Amino acid sequence: MSRSGDANMHFRTRRRLLFSAGALAALAACGGSSVAPTAPVTERQIAVAPGVSLQVRDWPAMPGGAGDDVIVLLAGLGANAHAFDSLAPALAQRHRVLAITRRGYGASGKPPPAGDATYAPATLVADLLAVLDALHIGRVILAGHSIAGNELTLFAGSHPQRVRGLVYLDTTFDYLASGGYDEEEAESSPLDEPQPGPVDLASMAASIAYAKRVNKQWWPALEANWRDALEVRPDGSVRPNTPAAIARAMDKAAHNFSPDYRRVRAPALVVTVDPGSVRNLLPWLSPQADPAVLAAAQALLDFFRPLRLADGERLAAALPGSSHLVIRDGFHSDFFIEYESAVVGAIEAMRWDR
Repeated sequence: MSRSGDANMHFRTRRRLLFSAGALAALAACGGSSVAPTAPVTERQIAVAPGVSLQVRDWPAMPGGAGDDVIVLLAGLGANAHAFDSLAPALAQRHRVLAITRRGYGASGKPPPAGDATYAPATLVADLLAVLDALHIGRVILAGHSIAGNELTLFAGSHPQRVRGLVYLDTTFDYLASGGYDEEEAESSPLDEPQPGPVDLASMAASIAYAKRVNKQWWPALEANWRDALEVRPDGSVRPNTPAAIARAMDKAAHNFSPDYRRVRAPALVVTVDPGSVRNLLPWLSPQADPAVLAAAQALLDFFRPLRLADGERLAAALPGSSHLVIRDGFHSDFFIEYESAVVGAIEAMRWDR
């Protein structure tokens, strides 16, 4: 596969998520740069299986925080621990915070797929348990963005004694019921996110310029996440450091999993993002685009919004006693940066031990 072809396999993930019936889009604009002081982050590599270690970023709680209280953050499909470089320090004002890069991504180990189990949610849950055991951490508040909702539900059902609470950050009730994994790419549409070409991959700077064009806003945390997902080649060009076969395996495993909420006993906060506008749903689409394309985008938004909100309500209803926060005018990928203060406030307001 060519360099641009290999990259496109990786970058198409977000488009698939956006246009599958149960998934979402991306976000950005009112928070994201905590001015309060934070302790320096410690980065570790923790072995979770033979030949596999995970990147773990660890922020200690500030003095006067909640002592042994630990929040664990899991990123969405394709993302890594750096996606939380803004949210984690904000939460660390009162809690110890860990952000973990799941296997296959960023600086974590990337074992070749050996059947469906290598990147299945059950394997990812076992990896998470291994990290907590290695760090001698007991019960945690587990927060996950997007596809990480699978891991939250399975971990809470399998290891209830290790979970104080759950935070679902714009996840879908059931990715399998929403369409599952499709091996074949759908026919391209004028609404699709433009894919990076050779010019966009010619250097790190060029790739960042591309990323800025397809995101609503650009944050330091997004750039750190972006850089950690790329490999710089000897000629200065870049490519994803997640091989295409691993990206496919993770995508397939994530979308072919149906969570069992009946086993969840921990209190939960469900955060749902309502894009509210075409800009928040399709930030790469120019307001000066063809009127027919803009009309199609508006029709997609009108179709998507009620489905998204209903899906969030369905998730909250499946978790008795949960709290449900709806973030308006957000972009799925970075709402927890733009609306950081609202997300942190909702987490702090929860009664986790009930």
